[in-house]
Amino acid sequence: MTEEFKLYHYDPSAGAAIAFATVFGLTTAIHLWQLGRSRAWYFIPFVIGGSFEAFGYLARYVSAEESPDWTTKPYIAQSLMLLLAPAFFAASIYMILGRIIRLLNGASCSLIRPSWLTKIFVTGDVLSFLMQSGGGGIIATAKDKTKVDLGNNIIVAGLFVQIIFFGFFIVVSLVFHRRTLATPLHAVGDSSIRWTRYMMVLYIASTLVMIRSIYRVAEYVQGSDGFLQSKEAFIYVFDTMLMFICCLFFNWFHPSGILSGYEKPLEDPDLEMLNRDQYTGYTGHGRYNNVY
Repeated sequence: MTEEFKLYHYDPSAGAAIAFATVFGLTTAIHLWQLGRSRAWYFIPFVIGGSFEAFGYLARYVSAEESPDWTTKPYIAQSLMLLLAPAFFAASIYMILGRIIRLLNGASCSLIRPSWLTKIFVTGDVLSFLMQSGGGGIIATAKDKTKVDLGNNIIVAGLFVQIIFFGFFIVVSLVFHRRTLATPLHAVGDSSIRWTRYMMVLYIASTLVMIRSIYRVAEYVQGSDGFLQSKEAFIYVFDTMLMFICCLFFNWFHPSGILSGYEKPLEDPDLEMLNRDQYTGYTGHGRYNNVY
Protein backbone atom coordinates (compact mmCIF):
# COMPACT_ATOMS: atom_id res chain seq x y z
CA MET A 1 0.00 0.00 0.00
CA THR A 2 1.23 3.53 -0.65
CA GLU A 3 1.67 6.05 2.14
CA GLU A 4 -1.50 7.78 0.92
CA PHE A 5 -3.63 5.04 2.43
CA LYS A 6 -3.58 4.58 6.20
CA LEU A 7 -5.15 1.50 7.76
CA TYR A 8 -6.42 3.32 10.87
CA HIS A 9 -6.64 7.02 11.69
CA TYR A 10 -6.54 6.23 15.41
CA ASP A 11 -5.12 3.56 17.68
CA PRO A 12 -7.83 0.87 17.93
CA SER A 13 -8.91 0.03 21.45
CA ALA A 14 -7.78 -3.48 22.39
CA GLY A 15 -10.12 -3.52 25.39
CA ALA A 16 -13.24 -2.63 23.38
CA ALA A 17 -12.35 -5.09 20.62
CA ILE A 18 -11.80 -8.09 22.93
CA ALA A 19 -14.89 -7.18 24.98
CA PHE A 20 -17.16 -7.21 21.93
CA ALA A 21 -15.46 -10.30 20.50
CA THR A 22 -16.42 -11.99 23.77
CA VAL A 23 -20.03 -10.80 23.99
CA PHE A 24 -20.72 -11.49 20.31
CA GLY A 25 -19.23 -14.94 20.85
CA LEU A 26 -21.54 -15.52 23.82
CA THR A 27 -24.73 -14.37 22.09
CA THR A 28 -23.81 -16.43 19.01
CA ALA A 29 -23.21 -19.52 21.18
CA ILE A 30 -26.70 -19.01 22.66
CA HIS A 31 -28.12 -18.65 19.15
CA LEU A 32 -26.39 -21.87 18.14
CA TRP A 33 -27.92 -23.67 21.12
CA GLN A 34 -31.37 -22.21 20.33
CA LEU A 35 -30.93 -23.26 16.70
CA GLY A 36 -30.17 -26.85 17.62
CA ARG A 37 -32.96 -27.04 20.20
CA SER A 38 -35.67 -25.59 17.95
CA ARG A 39 -34.31 -26.81 14.59
CA ALA A 40 -35.09 -23.38 13.17
CA TRP A 41 -32.67 -23.93 10.29
CA TYR A 42 -33.70 -20.71 8.56
CA PHE A 43 -31.80 -18.96 11.37
CA ILE A 44 -28.43 -20.43 10.29
CA PRO A 45 -27.48 -17.21 8.42
CA PHE A 46 -28.04 -15.25 11.63
CA VAL A 47 -25.62 -17.53 13.49
CA ILE A 48 -23.07 -17.07 10.70
CA GLY A 49 -23.49 -13.30 10.99
CA GLY A 50 -22.89 -13.46 14.75
CA SER A 51 -19.75 -15.53 14.14
CA PHE A 52 -18.53 -12.92 11.66
CA GLU A 53 -19.01 -10.22 14.31
CA ALA A 54 -17.13 -12.22 16.97
CA PHE A 55 -14.18 -13.10 14.73
CA GLY A 56 -14.19 -9.60 13.25
CA TYR A 57 -13.64 -8.01 16.65
CA LEU A 58 -11.07 -10.67 17.49
CA ALA A 59 -9.15 -9.65 14.37
CA ARG A 60 -9.58 -6.02 15.41
CA TYR A 61 -8.03 -6.90 18.77
CA VAL A 62 -5.02 -8.34 16.93
CA SER A 63 -4.71 -5.07 15.01
CA ALA A 64 -4.94 -3.09 18.24
CA GLU A 65 -2.11 -5.12 19.73
CA GLU A 66 0.02 -4.28 16.68
CA SER A 67 -0.35 -0.48 17.04
CA PRO A 68 1.14 1.54 15.49
CA ASP A 69 2.76 -0.95 13.10
CA TRP A 70 -0.39 -2.55 11.73
CA THR A 71 -0.30 -5.42 9.26
CA THR A 72 -2.88 -5.81 6.53
CA LYS A 73 -4.21 -9.32 7.29
CA PRO A 74 -5.98 -8.61 10.61
CA TYR A 75 -7.13 -5.22 9.28
CA ILE A 76 -8.68 -6.81 6.17
CA ALA A 77 -10.25 -9.61 8.26
CA GLN A 78 -11.93 -7.25 10.72
CA SER A 79 -12.98 -4.84 7.98
CA LEU A 80 -14.64 -7.48 5.79
CA MET A 81 -16.26 -9.49 8.59
CA LEU A 82 -17.78 -6.47 10.31
CA LEU A 83 -18.93 -5.08 6.97
CA LEU A 84 -20.60 -8.30 5.81
CA ALA A 85 -22.12 -9.68 9.04
CA PRO A 86 -25.42 -7.71 8.82
CA ALA A 87 -26.12 -9.22 5.38
CA PHE A 88 -26.47 -12.59 7.12
CA PHE A 89 -28.73 -11.06 9.78
CA ALA A 90 -30.92 -9.61 7.03
CA ALA A 91 -31.28 -13.00 5.31
CA SER A 92 -32.81 -14.58 8.42
CA ILE A 93 -35.04 -11.56 9.04
CA TYR A 94 -36.44 -11.90 5.52
CA MET A 95 -37.22 -15.57 6.07
CA ILE A 96 -39.03 -14.89 9.35
CA LEU A 97 -41.60 -12.69 7.60
CA GLY A 98 -42.24 -15.37 4.97
CA ARG A 99 -42.95 -17.90 7.69
CA ILE A 100 -45.28 -15.57 9.57
CA ILE A 101 -47.29 -15.03 6.38
CA ARG A 102 -47.53 -18.79 5.84
CA LEU A 103 -48.45 -19.29 9.47
CA LEU A 104 -51.43 -16.96 9.16
CA ASN A 105 -52.47 -18.14 5.69
CA GLY A 106 -52.01 -14.50 4.76
CA ALA A 107 -50.77 -14.71 1.18
CA SER A 108 -53.56 -12.45 -0.06
CA CYS A 109 -52.50 -9.75 2.41
CA SER A 110 -48.92 -9.65 1.18
CA LEU A 111 -47.61 -7.50 -1.65
CA ILE A 112 -45.43 -10.46 -2.65
CA ARG A 113 -46.40 -14.12 -2.60
CA PRO A 114 -44.63 -15.93 0.27
CA SER A 115 -43.11 -18.38 -2.21
CA TRP A 116 -41.35 -15.43 -3.88
CA LEU A 117 -40.77 -13.18 -0.89
CA THR A 118 -37.73 -14.93 0.54
CA LYS A 119 -36.27 -15.56 -2.93
CA ILE A 120 -36.51 -11.89 -3.93
CA PHE A 121 -35.07 -10.42 -0.76
CA VAL A 122 -32.37 -13.04 -0.24
CA THR A 123 -31.31 -12.54 -3.88
CA GLY A 124 -30.94 -8.83 -3.15
CA ASP A 125 -29.04 -9.70 0.02
CA VAL A 126 -26.66 -11.99 -1.88
CA LEU A 127 -26.11 -9.30 -4.54
CA SER A 128 -25.31 -6.76 -1.82
CA PHE A 129 -23.00 -9.27 -0.12
CA LEU A 130 -21.08 -9.98 -3.33
CA MET A 131 -20.68 -6.30 -4.15
CA GLN A 132 -19.47 -5.44 -0.65
CA SER A 133 -17.08 -8.38 -0.49
CA GLY A 134 -15.84 -7.57 -4.00
CA GLY A 135 -15.18 -3.96 -3.03
CA GLY A 136 -13.45 -5.12 0.14
CA GLY A 137 -11.31 -7.48 -1.91
CA ILE A 138 -10.22 -4.65 -4.19
CA ILE A 139 -9.24 -2.54 -1.18
CA ALA A 140 -7.36 -5.50 0.31
CA THR A 141 -5.15 -5.79 -2.79
CA ALA A 142 -4.99 -2.08 -3.62
CA LYS A 143 -1.58 -0.62 -4.40
CA ASP A 144 -2.69 2.98 -4.78
CA LYS A 145 -5.44 5.37 -3.75
CA THR A 146 -7.27 4.95 -7.06
CA LYS A 147 -7.90 1.28 -6.32
CA VAL A 148 -8.93 2.11 -2.76
CA ASP A 149 -11.47 4.63 -4.06
CA LEU A 150 -12.79 2.05 -6.55
CA GLY A 151 -13.24 -0.47 -3.76
CA ASN A 152 -15.00 2.12 -1.63
CA ASN A 153 -17.38 2.97 -4.47
CA ILE A 154 -18.30 -0.68 -5.02
CA ILE A 155 -18.91 -1.12 -1.30
CA VAL A 156 -21.15 1.97 -1.29
CA ALA A 157 -23.11 0.58 -4.25
CA GLY A 158 -23.52 -2.72 -2.39
CA LEU A 159 -24.72 -0.92 0.72
CA PHE A 160 -27.23 1.04 -1.37
CA VAL A 161 -28.56 -2.25 -2.76
CA GLN A 162 -28.94 -3.49 0.82
CA ILE A 163 -30.77 -0.32 1.88
CA ILE A 164 -33.13 -0.41 -1.13
CA PHE A 165 -34.09 -4.05 -0.58
CA PHE A 166 -34.36 -3.58 3.17
CA GLY A 167 -36.50 -0.48 2.74
CA PHE A 168 -38.82 -2.36 0.39
CA PHE A 169 -38.93 -5.24 2.88
CA ILE A 170 -40.10 -2.86 5.61
CA VAL A 171 -42.84 -1.57 3.29
CA VAL A 172 -43.95 -5.14 2.52
CA SER A 173 -44.00 -5.92 6.24
CA LEU A 174 -46.06 -2.84 7.10
CA VAL A 175 -48.60 -3.48 4.33
CA PHE A 176 -49.01 -7.11 5.36
CA HIS A 177 -49.38 -6.11 9.02
CA ARG A 178 -52.01 -3.46 8.27
CA ARG A 179 -54.01 -5.67 5.91
CA THR A 180 -53.97 -8.64 8.27
CA LEU A 181 -55.16 -6.56 11.21
CA ALA A 182 -57.98 -5.31 9.00
CA THR A 183 -58.84 -8.90 8.02
CA PRO A 184 -58.56 -10.86 11.29
CA LEU A 185 -60.27 -13.93 9.80
CA HIS A 186 -56.90 -14.84 8.27
CA ALA A 187 -55.88 -16.09 11.71
CA VAL A 188 -59.09 -17.91 12.66
CA GLY A 189 -58.22 -20.99 14.68
CA ASP A 190 -54.81 -19.59 15.62
CA SER A 191 -55.82 -16.81 17.99
CA SER A 192 -53.10 -17.83 20.46
CA ILE A 193 -50.34 -17.02 17.97
CA ARG A 194 -48.47 -13.89 19.07
CA TRP A 195 -47.61 -12.84 15.55
CA THR A 196 -48.00 -9.10 16.17
CA ARG A 197 -45.26 -9.25 18.82
CA TYR A 198 -42.88 -10.80 16.31
CA MET A 199 -43.80 -8.23 13.68
CA MET A 200 -42.66 -5.58 16.16
CA VAL A 201 -39.45 -7.56 16.67
CA LEU A 202 -38.92 -7.51 12.89
CA TYR A 203 -39.50 -3.75 12.77
CA ILE A 204 -37.00 -3.08 15.54
CA ALA A 205 -34.37 -5.40 14.08
CA SER A 206 -34.91 -3.92 10.61
CA THR A 207 -34.50 -0.39 11.97
CA LEU A 208 -31.23 -1.33 13.68
CA VAL A 209 -29.83 -2.84 10.47
CA MET A 210 -31.08 0.12 8.41
CA ILE A 211 -29.45 2.73 10.68
CA ARG A 212 -26.21 0.76 10.61
CA SER A 213 -26.29 0.51 6.80
CA ILE A 214 -26.93 4.25 6.42
CA TYR A 215 -23.98 4.95 8.71
CA ARG A 216 -21.76 2.66 6.63
CA VAL A 217 -22.83 4.40 3.42
CA ALA A 218 -21.93 7.79 4.91
CA GLU A 219 -18.63 6.38 6.16
CA TYR A 220 -17.56 4.99 2.78
CA VAL A 221 -18.86 8.01 0.84
CA GLN A 222 -16.57 10.21 2.94
CA GLY A 223 -13.70 7.87 2.19
CA SER A 224 -10.76 6.71 4.25
CA ASP A 225 -9.84 10.30 5.13
CA GLY A 226 -13.39 11.25 6.15
CA PHE A 227 -14.57 12.40 9.56
CA LEU A 228 -16.47 9.17 10.35
CA GLN A 229 -13.33 7.06 9.93
CA SER A 230 -11.27 9.46 12.02
CA LYS A 231 -12.96 8.50 15.32
CA GLU A 232 -13.25 4.94 16.57
CA ALA A 233 -16.29 5.82 18.68
CA PHE A 234 -18.50 6.07 15.58
CA ILE A 235 -18.14 2.42 14.61
CA TYR A 236 -18.97 1.28 18.14
CA VAL A 237 -22.02 3.54 18.44
CA PHE A 238 -23.52 3.17 14.94
CA ASP A 239 -22.45 -0.37 14.08
CA THR A 240 -21.22 -2.48 17.01
CA MET A 241 -23.88 -1.59 19.58
CA LEU A 242 -26.74 -1.73 17.06
CA MET A 243 -25.78 -5.20 15.83
CA PHE A 244 -25.19 -6.44 19.37
CA ILE A 245 -28.65 -5.24 20.41
CA CYS A 246 -30.05 -7.01 17.34
CA CYS A 247 -28.37 -10.27 18.39
CA LEU A 248 -29.60 -9.98 21.99
CA PHE A 249 -33.09 -9.10 20.80
CA PHE A 250 -33.38 -12.34 18.87
CA ASN A 251 -31.95 -14.28 21.82
CA TRP A 252 -34.84 -13.00 23.90
CA PHE A 253 -37.51 -13.09 21.17
CA HIS A 254 -36.26 -16.10 19.26
CA PRO A 255 -38.57 -16.74 16.26
CA SER A 256 -38.92 -20.40 17.25
CA GLY A 257 -41.20 -19.09 20.01
CA ILE A 258 -43.89 -18.40 17.42
CA LEU A 259 -42.94 -20.56 14.46
CA SER A 260 -41.98 -23.90 16.00
CA GLY A 261 -44.93 -26.24 16.07
CA TYR A 262 -46.98 -23.94 13.86
CA GLU A 263 -45.40 -24.60 10.47
CA LYS A 264 -48.09 -24.64 7.77
CA PRO A 265 -47.85 -25.22 4.05
CA LEU A 266 -48.52 -22.20 1.91
CA GLU A 267 -52.08 -22.37 0.70
CA ASP A 268 -53.14 -21.56 -2.81
CA PRO A 269 -54.70 -18.05 -2.91
CA ASP A 270 -57.92 -19.51 -4.36
CA LEU A 271 -58.12 -22.03 -1.53
CA GLU A 272 -57.40 -19.27 0.96
CA MET A 273 -60.24 -17.20 -0.51
CA LEU A 274 -62.53 -20.21 -0.28
CA ASN A 275 -61.61 -20.69 3.38
CA ARG A 276 -62.29 -17.05 4.11
CA ASP A 277 -65.70 -17.29 2.42
CA GLN A 278 -66.43 -20.35 4.53
CA TYR A 279 -65.68 -18.43 7.71
CA THR A 280 -67.92 -15.54 6.68
CA GLY A 281 -70.68 -17.81 5.38
CA TYR A 282 -70.58 -16.32 1.90
CA THR A 283 -72.47 -18.55 -0.58
CA GLY A 284 -71.30 -16.95 -3.79
CA HIS A 285 -74.89 -15.83 -4.65
CA GLY A 286 -74.86 -12.53 -2.82
CA ARG A 287 -76.04 -14.17 0.44
CA TYR A 288 -74.40 -15.08 3.72
CA ASN A 289 -75.36 -18.21 5.61
CA ASN A 290 -75.28 -18.40 9.36
CA VAL A 291 -72.28 -20.65 9.97
CA TYR A 292 -72.28 -20.35 13.75
